[in-house]
Amino acid sequence: MKFVFVLALFTATAFSEELRLPDGKTVEYRMVQDRQESARAAALSIVRHLAAGEIEEAALASNAPRRRYEVLRDYRASVGEDAFKRVYAQYLLPQNHVVAELAVGPRRAILWRLGDAGEHIAAQYFIQIDGRFLMDDVPSEGRSALEKVVQDYRRRDGPATSPARTD
Repeated sequence: MKFVFVLALFTATAFSEELRLPDGKTVEYRMVQDRQESARAAALSIVRHLAAGEIEEAALASNAPRRRYEVLRDYRASVGEDAFKRVYAQYLLPQNHVVAELAVGPRRAILWRLGDAGEHIAAQYFIQIDGRFLMDDVPSEGRSALEKVVQDYRRRDGPATSPARTD
């Protein structure tokens, strides 16, 4: 029984990492490997809606749907319908792919390497609520902590590493 407990403890902590912040605090995070714990399906669904210009449907997948709708509507108005769709359709091109998923508690960041945009790492933020992943559009300490982890990932990860598309 003791062995099982130790193995379970090791498994639970083996993949977590810590990011030390300049103020001395740390953020514990992990790379999500298990698709059942992943927000990737939600990310792809939202990108598909946006690539089709369906901002209402995408906004409904947010924890602040009214605010998300307004942001998307204003962006579409500023760039035009065709450019709006093109921006989001680029995520679905073969040279653009998910390279990592980071988690801080119930929050996730899906990281996309955009090969046609200078290998930029773009992030989509999610939170799991009642077993469902929603875009995380509400400012919070948890969201801020995850953003710091994403910034660190971008700083450490260069364009030289580009794994094969897995979605």
